[in-house]
Amino acid sequence: MSKVKYYYDSETLSYRKIERKKGRKLGYALLGITASFLAGFLLLLVYLNLPQIETPKEKAMKRELQNMKLQYEVLNKKMTQAQKVLAEVENRDNNIYRVYFEANPIPEEQRKAGFGGINRYKDLEGYDNSKLIVETSKRLDVLQKQIVVQSKSLDEIANLAEEKEKLLTAIPAIQPVKNENLNRMASGYGMRMHPILKYRKMHNGMDFSAPTGSEVYATGDAVVKKAQRTTGFGNLIVLDHGFGYETYYAHLSDFKVRKGEKVKRGEVIGEVGSTGLSTAPHLHYEVHKNGKVVNPINFYHGDLTAEEYDIMLNQSALENQSLD
Repeated sequence: MSKVKYYYDSETLSYRKIERKKGRKLGYALLGITASFLAGFLLLLVYLNLPQIETPKEKAMKRELQNMKLQYEVLNKKMTQAQKVLAEVENRDNNIYRVYFEANPIPEEQRKAGFGGINRYKDLEGYDNSKLIVETSKRLDVLQKQIVVQSKSLDEIANLAEEKEKLLTAIPAIQPVKNENLNRMASGYGMRMHPILKYRKMHNGMDFSAPTGSEVYATGDAVVKKAQRTTGFGNLIVLDHGFGYETYYAHLSDFKVRKGEKVKRGEVIGEVGSTGLSTAPHLHYEVHKNGKVVNPINFYHGDLTAEEYDIMLNQSALENQSLD
């Protein structure tokens, strides 16, 4: 309640109440409203020109933005580290694994190729931090593609390794008759005088002279393709090693395997004999590669020392008479 004010009237010698005029009250009211508006406007100008003054919501959003930038920086560092590790794997893949397994290296352009076509990152543009987000997204996409390419490459290498292991166990690699059972290495690969036909002809294998009944061994993992009596070779076993390799074991006195049976390198498959066109007990041994006869002297690395191999090499080169 506002105070009532009085004044002294000298004419009436009494106190009179001071009455406010209605127009003045309205003027005061308008003045107050105007002053409030101006004060508010001035405060707004001050607020807009002082960026350090932030609302709690703005402060929270600013903290969230800073945290986002920090997370993107951490993500980029992790991607950089991942790319270094992947580059080392790619280097070993191209220069070790693929060289060993005789596979073509993967071109660098294929490993690090970008993505063509439409703009994949259009939705990420138009913001204050679009550049950071787009560049990070691009790096992540390229890294993911590199990982996919390398994963497929390692799958291929694993398959090649499995095939290589099978090849190493299948390829002929040992003597078909043990040294302790050998009388001599009677004849090698090349032109030789045939003991029965009495003319020079190609001798497609090697003759190992040994007592009748001496054990004959499979020279590599294989499947028995033939185990039968023939005219020229007498009792003959043919092993299919896969990868284009076959081996022939002729003039046997006995079979220890049957057609279709799987055998391992070093497994006994028959016994030395003198069946067919043969003049003495021996094993006639041949190696075929992709349907063509090759010199067996190249396939004894699995059980001969360098000295033993050198002796056999010299003996096989002699143009003596073959035993079949």
